[in-house]
Amino acid sequence: MKKVLKYLAIVIALGGVAFATNFFIQSNSKTAETFETETAFIATIQNESVATGKVIPEQEVEIKPQLSGIVDKVYVKEGTVIKTGELIAKIKVVPNEASLNSAEGRVKNAQIVLKNAKIDFERNQKLYEKGIIADQAYNVSELNHSQAIQELENARNDLKIIKEGTAGGGATNTLIRATVPGTILEIPIEEGDQVIESNNFNEGTTIATIADLTKMIFEGKVDEADVSKLKMDMPLVISLAAIKDKTFDAKLRFIAPKGTEESGTVQFTIEADVFLDEGFFIRAGYSANATMVLDSRDSVLSIKEVLLQFDKETNDPYVEIETADQVFERKDVELGLSDGINVEILSGVTDKDKIKVWNKTEPVKRDSQYAND
Repeated sequence: MKKVLKYLAIVIALGGVAFATNFFIQSNSKTAETFETETAFIATIQNESVATGKVIPEQEVEIKPQLSGIVDKVYVKEGTVIKTGELIAKIKVVPNEASLNSAEGRVKNAQIVLKNAKIDFERNQKLYEKGIIADQAYNVSELNHSQAIQELENARNDLKIIKEGTAGGGATNTLIRATVPGTILEIPIEEGDQVIESNNFNEGTTIATIADLTKMIFEGKVDEADVSKLKMDMPLVISLAAIKDKTFDAKLRFIAPKGTEESGTVQFTIEADVFLDEGFFIRAGYSANATMVLDSRDSVLSIKEVLLQFDKETNDPYVEIETADQVFERKDVELGLSDGINVEILSGVTDKDKIKVWNKTEPVKRDSQYAND
């Protein structure tokens, strides 16, 4: 047993020696890492912010009926360009039972009053012609007769309005017309739908939405970190997802005084006038991005941000400058504006210094089986 343990110990020792020898040979056979260098350069750096949102008409007008009823006919389609006063739809009035009964009763009562006033007037007229009654009595009977005629006419007109929506003397309320010129964006009703009139207690059913698509604005939101850097009338560049390789100029016109919390961050609504190009048709609701230049530095000494290193204790930025072939020393730098790719150098290096590329990445190698895919 002792001999077995002795032989086992010898084998383990020889294996350890072989492993150490192999590791030493491989370690010493590695070539020393060579670092590339880059120099600072002159560049224009802009700090930009992008707001997401959409392009919408400056003003949308909802057309609502003045009478409740049933949609009898729709004369336009979505996308139709119309002028003020053009016919959009027609409403068929469905009278309220109580109102209808009251109006019919008023007509019958007016007929009774008129009949009695007519008899009285005709009797007094004969007596007046014979000189039996005075002028005053005759005039009173004539006035009562005229008032009774007018009351019956009013009652009949009210009944007609309840039944048909108009008394026939002017524009009918059952005909829904455009109040502004523009394009029909939406018609949320169909023929046969019931609609409710607009009044003090109800905003009413929307018959159609009209907007002028030649006057569009961008509506979006910016983060609270950027809103303090915005200024009224500052220029924006609008890009639309629906129109590739085309941008539109815009001018900031509104910054919300109050923000709203969304997903843990506070967002502020902004609006900007969009300057359209006649060669492109912009539809309401296109998703859009607005690019704003918050700060800019023109022709300043800059380096790529990937060349920066940061002290592990103080987090101060620095770079490594080549003093001899592949010999580098640390140089602290003072940074200015950054655009996420390049950063302005205020002090620490010059355009003559060779800066170490310390974190160069190797290209990703693909397996041979995918190389020809």
